[in-house]
Amino acid sequence: MQANGAGQGQDSELSCLNNSAQNGEPSSAGGAHTNVNGLSTTNNGNSVSNNVGIPAPAASNNAVSSDANSVKKKKRLSQSEEDVIRLIGQHLHDLGLNQTVDLLMQESGCRLEHSSATKFCNHVVEGEWDKRMKFLLLQQKYLEYLEDAKVLEALQVLRAELTPLKYNTERIHILSGYLMCSHAEDLRAKAEWEGKGTASRTKLLDKLQTYLPPSVMLPPRRLQTLLRQAVELQRERCLYHNTKLDSGLDSVSLLLDHACSRKQFPCYTQQILTEHCNEVWFCKFSNDGTKLATGSKDTTVIVWHVNTSHQLKLMKTLEGHAYGVSYLAWSPDDTYLIACGPDDCSELWLWNVQTGELRTKMSQSHEDSLTSVAWNPDGKRFVTGGQRGQFYQCDLDGNLLDSWEGVRVQCLWCLGDARTVLASDTHQRIRGYNFEDLTDRNIVQEDHPIMSFTVSKNGRLALLNVATQGVHLWDLHDRVLVRKYQGVTQGFYTIHSCFGGHNEDFIASGSEDHKVYIWHRRSELPIAELTGHTRTVNCVSWNPVVPGLLASASDDGTVRIWGPAPFLDVQDAEGLNGTDLFDWSSYFN
Repeated sequence: MQANGAGQGQDSELSCLNNSAQNGEPSSAGGAHTNVNGLSTTNNGNSVSNNVGIPAPAASNNAVSSDANSVKKKKRLSQSEEDVIRLIGQHLHDLGLNQTVDLLMQESGCRLEHSSATKFCNHVVEGEWDKRMKFLLLQQKYLEYLEDAKVLEALQVLRAELTPLKYNTERIHILSGYLMCSHAEDLRAKAEWEGKGTASRTKLLDKLQTYLPPSVMLPPRRLQTLLRQAVELQRERCLYHNTKLDSGLDSVSLLLDHACSRKQFPCYTQQILTEHCNEVWFCKFSNDGTKLATGSKDTTVIVWHVNTSHQLKLMKTLEGHAYGVSYLAWSPDDTYLIACGPDDCSELWLWNVQTGELRTKMSQSHEDSLTSVAWNPDGKRFVTGGQRGQFYQCDLDGNLLDSWEGVRVQCLWCLGDARTVLASDTHQRIRGYNFEDLTDRNIVQEDHPIMSFTVSKNGRLALLNVATQGVHLWDLHDRVLVRKYQGVTQGFYTIHSCFGGHNEDFIASGSEDHKVYIWHRRSELPIAELTGHTRTVNCVSWNPVVPGLLASASDDGTVRIWGPAPFLDVQDAEGLNGTDLFDWSSYFN
């Protein structure tokens, strides 16, 4: 709002002009003062009169004219500035600081809400139904009549007002059923309604506000919504954010931008497991995150226990896999573990992890090659196959339930619908097979061999290790290639990658250059390259419960456990082997 000069009250703003201000001195000091009426001047505390009839020097006239022209007018607020003031006013109002709101609106010249919106709010909260938009409020009116046991009035609203609208007839049928409620508590429970009063009407008002333009009435708690969106966006853009997103604002500081340190990410060796005496081909955490299984060329499977202090300790050694162990799969309840061998292995082992007993050793034919396996979500069946054309569905005793002829399987995965089995084959594709109706369909087609793949928890995304190409991310629903991740060295060795971290926001893969690569799912470039292994890293597994715990298996015969930096300098953390480094107990409580 423009000021029109002196004497306009609080809507005007006068400038205090003095000679010393130009010299960097505060205007409140005893410097020069010029009255804007041009009647007198003060210089260094000495008054100089300019009475009527005594002409002032020309220079003095120029100074007075210059000073008068520089009187500040009240700044006209931009639209964005008005919006910010209204948002602050709404937040202060929600906190009950109404006098502060009044002063803010008065001084800024803004209105928190349009006058018609204020009247509208009052009508809703006070229940003055005849003064508001009946077609949006009839449901509330109907429910309040029912709660007051005014059945005839409620029935009249239902028949004469709600039904003629011919809107959401399904809801009207539901509302009509509330006529059978025997008491008010029953009505509130079935309708999931707070009952007559301020609470339900305020909730109704929040819904009604979506129909009004924000220039008339601000959406409820708009400032908090904007701040929450800003925090969430910063977290989403944070490359190393690996904890649960708290939707509230109380757990964050609004004074600084969100930024996670690389020290909080599983980039540092916590422990090196050296119990295998040959190449380690596979590793996999259990579904509950408390165990890790590793398979090796040394013919053994070792099951490790993850304790509350993050240390992995040897739990059981499962022996007798003559060809070595190249693939492992935990049952959905982690009771059983299936082990498969390399291409020339025709056998499959099903172990009871708790007892360490071999429940089933399955082999349909010595000509078979059973190199991959996947559990059905029901935990009672599994599928297995290999590159010689075997594709079986079996029960826990190894009995053959179904088979699919002529499919040269490279890798398998069972989707959550308990019907569809995904299989990558020697035709550089992934197809979906339904053992119930014996149908199949093409889902993914690559130009190079698919060495392995894994699927996200929600069944939407597939992560492929493609020969000579690296790691590719596919959308299984839309059947499109989403992203190609850079950095990893992938030839014709079978390397297994994985999703991981909180909300599976990250991707990790082994590599033939002896490194572990980690990417944020939305970024093609790696955010971390983990060094320490001395030969090809065959497999990585991210703990599904502890987002800061990662395992890697290598041809160097070791399994490395990666976690955040300890509470030490990063340089010190690089060389530690995992003794008393980090407390994971909070994840298992």
